[in-house]
Amino acid sequence: MILRSVIMVVVVVGILSSASQALRFELQSGHTKCISEDIKSNSMTVGKYHVVNPNEAHPLPDSLKFSVRVTSPQGNSLHTSEKVQTGQFAFTAAEDGDYMACFWAEDHSPQIIMTVDFDWRSGVQAKDWSNVAKKGQVDVMELELKKLYDTVTSIHEEMFYLREREEEMQALNQATTSKMFWLSFLSLFLCLSVAGIQFWHLKTFFEKKKLI
Repeated sequence: MILRSVIMVVVVVGILSSASQALRFELQSGHTKCISEDIKSNSMTVGKYHVVNPNEAHPLPDSLKFSVRVTSPQGNSLHTSEKVQTGQFAFTAAEDGDYMACFWAEDHSPQIIMTVDFDWRSGVQAKDWSNVAKKGQVDVMELELKKLYDTVTSIHEEMFYLREREEEMQALNQATTSKMFWLSFLSLFLCLSVAGIQFWHLKTFFEKKKLI
């Protein structure tokens, strides 16, 4: 049982580690590319971005610049930087939801395509463990235990967060089902009413014409 729990934790840690790797994408001048991240409230999040030098033997051209803006689920601006080649941001999420990071480059003729590296981490992955080790003067084993403890705590909080989201979705589904039931009932009532009125109208018409 203990071995199974350890294996499960190791698997989860591996998943979390792979999910926190840098994202590399191409950005064309005159275009915008947005990336969203689902972050729960009170979670620390950090992001780093930079333009990849297409030719490391030469300095990075000044034309390879972009702008970036990070917004909250409500659309509030949390970070803005214009015409840069590198930068970073850090904040604590004030609410649950999808946070958006949008990158765009000004229109240029001829069109320029640049490669951007973007590393966005939140929760346990956002913590600077190298500084923790230096400040706390802990050994390797203690540092790994601290990482494991914070990871398990993060997983525990994530489970409660997902459970709350599941309950919200169930409540929304139930409300939608109830509304659809009454809408269907109303539609059926209207159809029967229209059919009854048409039947009454035709019957009255034929009686006046003395056809029935």
